[in-house]
Amino acid sequence: MTISPAEPAAYWTGVAYQKLIAFTRARQAELGFTQPQLWLLRALIEGGDGRTVDELREAMRDYLRPEDDLVAEAETLLDGRLVAVDRLGRLRVTAAGREACERWRAYAPRIRARIHEGIDDAEYVAALAVLQRMIRNVS
Repeated sequence: MTISPAEPAAYWTGVAYQKLIAFTRARQAELGFTQPQLWLLRALIEGGDGRTVDELREAMRDYLRPEDDLVAEAETLLDGRLVAVDRLGRLRVTAAGREACERWRAYAPRIRARIHEGIDDAEYVAALAVLQRMIRNVS
């Protein structure tokens, strides 16, 4: 494939985003999780246990996709006893939820390795630097 400087970056970044999200979500599904479920667990563990779904949605607003239903995802985590609701109605991670998140963290490097296959760190950093510069140029 020949790449021209006239290629539209917006098109290719959009394609990359869709393909990378689909790939990542498919690998997560193989482990029995959705990406939003993992985000919920991570947000509760790292950002302070004891939050409402609305508080979590606000904390994740920059990366939630339109189809992500945090209420339904939280219900699934509740049903699986990965989170519990405290007396104030806030979600809290259970020991099982922490273990599930750790299983995912142990698996995540495999996904990254597959995505980065054949790309050295210098190329990756250079590509991100170009994207960041384009973002600054239009901000």
